[in-house]
Amino acid sequence: MNQMSRPLATPEPDEDRDDAPPRRRGAARPRAGLIAALDVGTTKIACLIGRIESDQSLRVLSAGLHRARGVRQGTIVDLDAAESAIRHAVAQAEELADTQVVSVIAALSCGQPASRQLNIQMQLGADPVSDSDLRRVLVAGRERAFAEGRDVIHAVPMGYAVDATQGVADPRGMYGSLFSARVHVVDAATSSLRTFGSCLGRCDLDIEAMVAAPYAAGLATLVDDERELGATVVDMGGGTTQIAIFAEGVLQHVDHVPVGGIHVTNDIARGLSTTVAHAERMKTLYGSVRASPSDDRDVLPVPMVGEDDQQIARMPRSVLVGIIRPRLEETFELVRNRLEASGLKHVAGRRVVLVGGASGLIGVREMAAEMLEKQVRLGRPLAIRGQAESTAGAAFAAASGLLVWAATDGARLRDLAPGADQAPGPFRRLANWLRRLA
Repeated sequence: MNQMSRPLATPEPDEDRDDAPPRRRGAARPRAGLIAALDVGTTKIACLIGRIESDQSLRVLSAGLHRARGVRQGTIVDLDAAESAIRHAVAQAEELADTQVVSVIAALSCGQPASRQLNIQMQLGADPVSDSDLRRVLVAGRERAFAEGRDVIHAVPMGYAVDATQGVADPRGMYGSLFSARVHVVDAATSSLRTFGSCLGRCDLDIEAMVAAPYAAGLATLVDDERELGATVVDMGGGTTQIAIFAEGVLQHVDHVPVGGIHVTNDIARGLSTTVAHAERMKTLYGSVRASPSDDRDVLPVPMVGEDDQQIARMPRSVLVGIIRPRLEETFELVRNRLEASGLKHVAGRRVVLVGGASGLIGVREMAAEMLEKQVRLGRPLAIRGQAESTAGAAFAAASGLLVWAATDGARLRDLAPGADQAPGPFRRLANWLRRLA
């Protein structure tokens, strides 16, 4: 696995013991023990269990996968059905790893995640900038970002300045009178987070942390130069298409559009009057957004919904392409509009990385390049030791990224302010409370 590029300095947690040896400034704290990553999507639920080896490398021990139930556009709409599906996915991973999962790093897809960038300023005294000052600007950013009905998920420092000195990566030890920081805040609807926490509480799981799904996908698929020079991750999931912009080594923006692969499936089912299950099968086996000369000659069997098994219609592949293409065009048009509305076109660069299950359709890469007017590649998670080929594809980018995020815990990627992250958040407290009631 490629090493992450050196990020902006983040405040370090207090040492666990008074006699703990001092750590090198800016060094990441290795994470011990097992890590469980949980990605609850509209069409699938994936659980990966990993471990940090003695050489500090990450190893995947097992994977659990189950068809999603009770989830719509990343949001839980049926607690019983979602609980059952999550339990099955986690139990499968537990059995293969011969362990029990107590807490998870969860992908955030619900609650309509939104980004804001804030500029925080504070006066300095006679002392140089310290970890305490870094902590104060992140806490101030979270407080300023507070909005009724929303909870802050990430507060990522994007750049520091001391007096007139701009673009400081690590301001600790510098002297000045005015200290400022650009902070990127990602928040989500409180009600959706509480429902999600309640569901995991019913599964006897604590939420150790939540990471925006496209953020995690970017950590798993982008190389160092892409994160530094600018790249956009487009995660084409089942219920939504999520967007993350990276530049200067950090996350700059997240957004989403409420269209995903399941909308393509439903279009096929309606257009061909077939079952949803067969529509999904046709999309997977024969789906394409690129017309070919043989489409009119290639005839596909289509069982009619509600008819006997013997009632099978025959339709040319061109009809299937004609149904799929407009929906994908709509998806990329919405993505293009969201990118333009972000105001970050100048920092996003010309690179787009497509991940998610829907990105595997034939011709999607070329369509994205044409409509977004950028260079596009299909993303796969960077190699992690022990990861099976079946879980190393674009559909598992977010789940893999959760392991990467957790494994590099500490100054390298952790964006929660110390003190704030020692107290459990509202969804963690809710899960703990539900467990105590059981």
